[in-house]
Formats: sequence, C-alpha cells, structure tokens
Amino acid sequence: MQAIVIKRVYVSKKSDGTYRILADRLWPRGIKKTDLQIDEWSKEISPSLELREWFDHKQERFEEFAKRYIEELDSKKQEVQRLRSIAQRMPLSLL
Repeated sequence: MQAIVIKRVYVSKKSDGTYRILADRLWPRGIKKTDLQIDEWSKEISPSLELREWFDHKQERFEEFAKRYIEELDSKKQEVQRLRSIAQRMPLSLL
C-alpha cells in the first residue's frame, strides 16, 4: 500500500503527484474551485454535520472528536475500502 497522508487544504492547493481527495462536507472558505487542484471531493468520508457542530474546533474536544469520527467511519466501510484501493495503486492525500 502506498502512503495515505493528511494535508491542510490551505497549505497544499497545488497538485503534488498524489491522488488528492477533499474530505470535507463544506468547500474551504476563501479558495476558488479553480485554484484547488483535487481529483475528487468526497463528502461521504467526512465527519457528519452533527459531529462537526459538536466539535466546534475546540481543542479540548479533539480526542473525543477523533473517537467519534472513527466510529462513524466504521459505518462507511465501503467508502473506506475504496480509499484503501486507491492507496494500493498510488499515494493518496486527504485534504
């Protein structure tokens, strides 16, 4: 399996030779769709709206957020397997 890396969308706008997936339900604020070089936008793999709202970018909630997000991913096995399949063929970046 190739590497799966997580990158901040605001730092990594340009193509870098990896398969690039925007893994978020919302388009990043302040970035034009023409400026972000991605291969796909996968809203399915992103945290639910309820989980995002609960987290509210509060650092003290991050550990619990991560735990809950992993639980959500357990119910998205087909999408997770699809990402693994991509990563078997080429490096994958989740933005």
